[in-house]
Amino acid sequence: MKHLAALALVASISVTPAYSQDNDVEEGFSLMEEGAKILLRSLLQEMEPAIKDLHGFAQEMAPVMRELQGMIGDIGLYHLPEVLPNGDIIIRRKTPEEIADPNDDDVEI
Repeated sequence: MKHLAALALVASISVTPAYSQDNDVEEGFSLMEEGAKILLRSLLQEMEPAIKDLHGFAQEMAPVMRELQGMIGDIGLYHLPEVLPNGDIIIRRKTPEEIADPNDDDVEI
């Protein structure tokens, strides 16, 4: 579908008649606008099922995420997760000194 939209865009731009410089520019912009609209419509049509699936997933996960948020509280109170050699994942709670320290070196920018 993307190829069809791109082909329509290229075809519409390449078949424009040459009248005058001003007319060509205006018509070129309108053709580019139409081509962009066609491309965006086709992308939206292709993405619609995925967006609906994502919306459904978010609806199903909302209660679980609220429950998890209630258990964890502020995520800033924890270190980044660590993966142990045996595959276990641990998330350590920060000490009060680490929470008060604004120069936390855990996050690299």
